[in-house]
Amino acid sequence: MSGNWRDRTTTTFDCQKMPAVSSRGMVVSNHPLASSAGAEMLAAGGNAIDAAIATLFTLTVVEPMMVGIIGGGMAHIRLADGSHRFIDGQSTAPSAVRDTTYTSKPGSAHDVFDTVGNENLNGPKAVAVPGSLKAWCETLHRFGTMSLADVMQPAIKHAARGYAATPYLHECISECADEMRKDRTIAAIFLPGGEPLKVGERVVQAEYADTLRTIADHGEKALYEGSLGDILVDYMEKSGGFIRRNDLTGYKTVERQPIRADYRGWTILGPPPPAASGVHIAQMLNILEGYDIGALGFGTSETIHYLAEVLKIAFADRAAASGDPDYVGVPVEKLTSKAYAEERRRAIDPARAQTWGAGVSQLEGAHTTHMTAADAFGNVVATTQTINNLFGAKIMIPGLGAIANNYMNLFDPRPGHALSLAPGKRVTTSMSPMMALKGGKLRYALGLPGGKRIFPSAMQALVNLIDHGMSLQEAVEAPRVWTEGNALEVEQTVPENVRAKLTGLGHTVLPVATVAGGMNGIAFHDDGTMTGAACWRADGTPVGISGGLAGSGIRFRLA
Repeated sequence: MSGNWRDRTTTTFDCQKMPAVSSRGMVVSNHPLASSAGAEMLAAGGNAIDAAIATLFTLTVVEPMMVGIIGGGMAHIRLADGSHRFIDGQSTAPSAVRDTTYTSKPGSAHDVFDTVGNENLNGPKAVAVPGSLKAWCETLHRFGTMSLADVMQPAIKHAARGYAATPYLHECISECADEMRKDRTIAAIFLPGGEPLKVGERVVQAEYADTLRTIADHGEKALYEGSLGDILVDYMEKSGGFIRRNDLTGYKTVERQPIRADYRGWTILGPPPPAASGVHIAQMLNILEGYDIGALGFGTSETIHYLAEVLKIAFADRAAASGDPDYVGVPVEKLTSKAYAEERRRAIDPARAQTWGAGVSQLEGAHTTHMTAADAFGNVVATTQTINNLFGAKIMIPGLGAIANNYMNLFDPRPGHALSLAPGKRVTTSMSPMMALKGGKLRYALGLPGGKRIFPSAMQALVNLIDHGMSLQEAVEAPRVWTEGNALEVEQTVPENVRAKLTGLGHTVLPVATVAGGMNGIAFHDDGTMTGAACWRADGTPVGISGGLAGSGIRFRLA
């Protein structure tokens, strides 16, 4: 579509942040200190994998409400040879868990996994077997160039010396304060004197710094086979949690191949099951390909109507057939086929919102972080990591100083469903570390946090780039919409006249401050430069490396 997208819309916005441009590497994360840690590795001669792992460890310190070593995640890695792979470090259900371990709250909707006593939400029983640390260490060993001790130095420094609490961190602590006060260890750090850390106050995590030093010396074995694991298991046994030593020693990461979508001449690569995102982004793009979205315009009632309908279709199919492929037969081929997209598209009414059921059957939060890194050699990492909800299970493991995940909240506590519990089962998430190629050349890598709103938001960013021709900065900051079949959430930038038209089409429109979290990404240009962008919904910061070393024999001499 030629011309400026702003000429075809009444939903306009101004970007609140500036992108960064570089020639030798780029790191974008949702905290400036974490991005700087990754950029430090690039400046020292490391590659994108070194930068990514340094960034992730630092995020466990400066974005502790989102990511931790007792968490899980998915990394999309493109190596300089052009190959793509996903490293699945998702958490798993402990071996002691059964499909009847929790009791579902009476009257819960089919997509609500609340349990009696919130046992799968807060506290030790909510903690799943961690995968993040093992995945990060293995990834660095396989694809990085620097030592674990070197890439961990920034994280250790910020944990030991402290850093200033941002307004974003303060708000997250305030949101979770009531539950966090129940745990003396986590409250001592983030609720000194019983009140949330104020903006600008120092966040010092001395005990966690010691834990990081132990990992730097001994690698992932410190947790999965050694002394750190002993501390975690002892705490779980004494407090009623489920993780045992065999869960840690038996945990394995999985390398997976990406899901591929061909959209208007572009190749879109996303994560495979157990992540639901790649499959359903491919499904939604296949359906949207039948409409001239660019001509309809960004943020118009027509475009948003089609987005809402494909979202409802995707969520209906996701509820029926998503899960760990070792336990559930996910019909990937059908869901991602053009024929199935055509079948679903024919049923869409352009003038009326509909209720959708699943078109497939199985064959047998929400709070995360994302970072993107690239080097000058052609290596790129887009990875989404989480401890699930804000501050995970709202507990900190004494002796480790690490916040535990509450991944058990992502399993259906009722038996007999695709997402029901089983020992060793991997969680299903919406993580969407995506990459887009045109003519075989990588053009974009992006992702974001936000629970079930992640993959719909990532899909909309791709549509913004491909159909509307936005810049990357515009695409990550643009207003978003979301629905899984109930209310249609629209960010408040969408004007009232568009909301009124959507209401007239039968949508129940709900204006919200934000849909999902802070997206960030990198755009790759023909001249070898790259642009990093992060949006206003988090503390996202791009840090680029340009310039370079002097050539051989070039130095100043006095005559």
